[in-house]
Amino acid sequence: MGKVRMQNKITLLGPIPYDHITTLNNQQIDRYGCLTYPTIALSRLLGRKSRITPVAHVRKRDRQTIKTILKGLPGVELLHINSDMDQGDVMVLKYIEKDRCLEKQYGFMNPIMPDDVKHLLDSDYFLCMPVTDYEISIDTLHFIKNNSESSVIFNAHGVTMAMTSLGDRVNKFWVDRDLYLPYIDILVLSHEQVKYSWFAKEFSLKQLENSDDLTEEEQLEFVTHCFNYGVKAIYITLGDEGSLVYFSENGEVKSEFIESIALPTNPEDTTGKNESFIAGLTFGLIRTKNDYVKAARYGNVIATQRTRGISYNVFDSLEKTSYIVREAYGED
Repeated sequence: MGKVRMQNKITLLGPIPYDHITTLNNQQIDRYGCLTYPTIALSRLLGRKSRITPVAHVRKRDRQTIKTILKGLPGVELLHINSDMDQGDVMVLKYIEKDRCLEKQYGFMNPIMPDDVKHLLDSDYFLCMPVTDYEISIDTLHFIKNNSESSVIFNAHGVTMAMTSLGDRVNKFWVDRDLYLPYIDILVLSHEQVKYSWFAKEFSLKQLENSDDLTEEEQLEFVTHCFNYGVKAIYITLGDEGSLVYFSENGEVKSEFIESIALPTNPEDTTGKNESFIAGLTFGLIRTKNDYVKAARYGNVIATQRTRGISYNVFDSLEKTSYIVREAYGED
């Protein structure tokens, strides 16, 4: 029998942290996070004719458990989950609001470097999902863009987050932003991360202490700046409200708000919601042939699915997901 041709090749870069989660109602959850969610979601949507490859560095003690969780998922390839350095992320997350938690990091994976992706350059998409600033080397983005025709979808979570010497995870300005932008096709940020990605050349202490969200005008300036560096679309996730997409059409910046959907959810635990949005968005880009607005509908739906429970079995099949999208938005 001839070799089955892969219809879609998707590579996911980032950590698979061991998360210790305390929910708003004080429920304790231990679970592997980040790349785990989009890998499972994409497998449910794309199936066996796709190659879905998570690339992560993990602790030796975690490697087999992670592989057991992901083993047998249609389309998922597990050859690039590496524990040679015996380093992986360990997180403590304590929720104080629905989408906000106090965070500590006690374990640190070694960065993903060009050598980790050199055999995956035939990918259609690279989904870059660092959760702390050091996890995906900028050299890796250079290498991907200079040696492949892949589209790079980049989550700004990591580049706006750093650690103190006590393990506290704190927000930071994405000061080296312009070094990254030429190597990013689609940028995904939360509404909070936007304000750490566009900043004055100098602040007063009072301005730093009273950091406000960007105005609509400032947000447009940020988006236009990114487009000038080659970014094709920017998605801003807005929690329960939905998402906002900016794209350029005939030289003009356009924006569309895509309302969220109503599904039974567990608002106590929203961990992995942003990574799940990116999984849905990627599938939407494939299904709609790069319709940026329609693709966000899938992002919204998969992000909401993530919050329906604490297990990994929250993501629906393609048929069920397509039905939800049609019911919510009138078409898929």
